[in-house]
Amino acid sequence: MHPRIEDYAIIGDEQTAALVGTDGSVDWLCLPRFDSAACFARLLGDEDNGYWRIAPAGADRCTRRAYRRDTLVLDTEWETEQGTVRVTDLMPQRDVAPDVVRVVEGLDGEVTLHSTLKLRFDYGSIIPWVRRVDGHRVAVAGPDSAWLRSEPEVRSWGEDFGTHAEFTVRKGEKVAFVLTWHPSHEPRPPLVDPYEALRHSVEDWQSWVARCRYDGPHRDAVVRSLITLKALTYAPTGGIVAALTTSLPEEPGGVRNWDYRYCWLRDSTLTLNALLAAGYQEEAEAWRNWLLRAVAGDPADLQIMYGVAGERRLPEYELPWLSGFDGSVPVRVGNDAVNQLQLDVYGEVMDSLSLARVSGLSAQPDVWALQTALMDFLRTHWDQPDEGLWEVRGGRRQFVHSKVMVWVAADRAVRTLERHPELDGDLDGWRALRDEVHREVCEKGFDSERNTFTQSYGSRELDAALLLIPRVGFLPPDDPRVVGTIDAVREELDHGGFLRRYTIDDNGDVDGLPGSEGTFLVCSFWLADALHMTGRTKEARDLFERLMGLANDVGLLSEEFDPVSGRQLGNFPQAFSHIGLVNTALALFGPDGAG
Repeated sequence: MHPRIEDYAIIGDEQTAALVGTDGSVDWLCLPRFDSAACFARLLGDEDNGYWRIAPAGADRCTRRAYRRDTLVLDTEWETEQGTVRVTDLMPQRDVAPDVVRVVEGLDGEVTLHSTLKLRFDYGSIIPWVRRVDGHRVAVAGPDSAWLRSEPEVRSWGEDFGTHAEFTVRKGEKVAFVLTWHPSHEPRPPLVDPYEALRHSVEDWQSWVARCRYDGPHRDAVVRSLITLKALTYAPTGGIVAALTTSLPEEPGGVRNWDYRYCWLRDSTLTLNALLAAGYQEEAEAWRNWLLRAVAGDPADLQIMYGVAGERRLPEYELPWLSGFDGSVPVRVGNDAVNQLQLDVYGEVMDSLSLARVSGLSAQPDVWALQTALMDFLRTHWDQPDEGLWEVRGGRRQFVHSKVMVWVAADRAVRTLERHPELDGDLDGWRALRDEVHREVCEKGFDSERNTFTQSYGSRELDAALLLIPRVGFLPPDDPRVVGTIDAVREELDHGGFLRRYTIDDNGDVDGLPGSEGTFLVCSFWLADALHMTGRTKEARDLFERLMGLANDVGLLSEEFDPVSGRQLGNFPQAFSHIGLVNTALALFGPDGAG
């Protein structure tokens, strides 16, 4: 039986991360960065594409697992007829090279375990040459090298192009394994003490969590979401990837399989809001600084996403040797949506930089010059059709959400000049642009017969992004058009009590793609926010409670959820989903939320 998406937990070192299944197998790991080629790709193929499993001999699914309190250190336990054993998984904060540490501890009785390591570089396509060196198993292929050792040393052997070990632990005994990657042309990095790494990791994560300002209901879920966002952060630059994975399907067996190991501008304002409101100013500054570096240049060249260090070229291609998660092909690397025009990102960047300024983040030179350049571009390009927030591949349209975000850009520029008259800018021109966009959206993007804004000018389709209209201030929450839109979106995009992001048809007329998808989790969080803003706080809290129930056993959310099968769908864990959880919890239960 193929693992489910929710069977996985994440461990990471803030430069990359791994997925560990309920069977004790590490099935996904890209080294040395989030967007590097995977050395364990069983997630998207089979055992021959690479994995590392440690579990009791003959055992399958674990008995229980949990993160240690307020950490990213994972404990997985098996109860067997012979006894009970725990495997603790972590990736310690990186010094020189990335390490995966796995500590096996006997809790009761006497348990025999088996370790199987199959390294397959370049997304499971390359079998390395493995040899013994000074008590290590060393795997080398091209630019990649990985060293495996155990403390105390256990006997290992090669079989079926893998490294195997069998060993027994009694109550109180421990065996630690360390897998270290480094470029094959460089010498082996210093050895990591696995037990010291475990102790420091627990201390470091708990110290970081202690900075969290949120102390309301569902604090554990909020903290887990913040830890997940931290785990998806590329520490050297501050960039936050949308998800750890590529090509986890939005529909089992379908073709909606995309690479999310990059940083999207669409997440920027909501991410900043979550980090600042929860008390993580340093992380917010790092994200803002990544944003400034990534978008620097000609405003006409602004992209919707970038690599973790701000890379612009993310060419999309397929990996035909991988059979896909649960048979979902193609498996894609890169993302062609990077070439799309999405006018909403200009509003998101302007909104983020405005939020950073009013929140007291450290001043950065030339930020205002960048913002005025963005406004100069929008002044002459705002009325173009685009691909929209959801990166549809069915042709450009006049998407209402894109135009609302153009209004946001003009509005934030006007407000900044009103607060800081010492800055240079075309205040009258930007006010006129703001008014013109507002007037056009209300005339062309609103269906008066149904009392709702629509996905695009003249269409009848709806879009969950319309729920953000009151949040960004385009119209007040009590405006009848806002209430009508919320009610229409809630009714027409509902699927099993949650929201699809837009109308899907079998012909792919809306987004240019065949098949369907699940409910988009962040959209349901937006609905809870909108209900709360319009005075329906009890309904908002009820929806929030239901959303909490969708997380897996260790508190993680993917991109989507299928109410029919009860399964998570899409890339995992999904930053946007966890950002939505944090922001909705803060809105409903934080100091500014309704009692």
